[in-house]
Amino acid sequence: MEVILMKELLEANDKLAEENRAYFSSRHVLAVNLMGSPGSGKTTLISAVARELGEIPVGAIEGDIASSIDAENLEKQGLHSAQINTCGECHLDSRVIRDGAEQIDMKNGIVFIENVGNLICPAEFDLGENVRLLAASVPEGDDKPFKYVPMFSYADAVALTKCDLMEAVGFDRANFFKGLRAVSQAPVFEVSLKKGQKTQGIKGVANYLRKKYESLK
Repeated sequence: MEVILMKELLEANDKLAEENRAYFSSRHVLAVNLMGSPGSGKTTLISAVARELGEIPVGAIEGDIASSIDAENLEKQGLHSAQINTCGECHLDSRVIRDGAEQIDMKNGIVFIENVGNLICPAEFDLGENVRLLAASVPEGDDKPFKYVPMFSYADAVALTKCDLMEAVGFDRANFFKGLRAVSQAPVFEVSLKKGQKTQGIKGVANYLRKKYESLK
């Protein structure tokens, strides 16, 4: 019975996801489902990419179990943001994404959907996005692609964040890529956004998303 219920839940979600995709397409918006663990640097990544994109408008739908801290920080930067609190749910679903999209009411641009910090549940739910971007941080360890195969296999691109900490935490870069390449050929952008230091790798992420946006019909 549980299997049947999950199947029905996913089927209902997928139907709404297609409606979301049509909504974003009608507005010439690239929707980016940004996933990753708590503390992987998702919000910081959005901020840095928005600055790098420059002329392309950027908005964000922020998903958290509670609070509106991330959305408020992005608003201070000038990004249109909507906050979705899941009240305990470990992921966003298609139903709430439409509500968030209508709140920011964007036309022409890129909308980041910052999913709830989690490497399990969000992988299963299509939100109507164009791109799945995974933020994987160096302090989490180089073994994550081996442990969380669905998340890494579903990602269209990976931002490996906090790369300035590789030596400090003993991160084995070769092992990380070994695990990732066993399940995916997604491009990897090695990023460092440490305060007070020159940012690294963010141009690669921004250029990747710019090309995706420019290819929208």
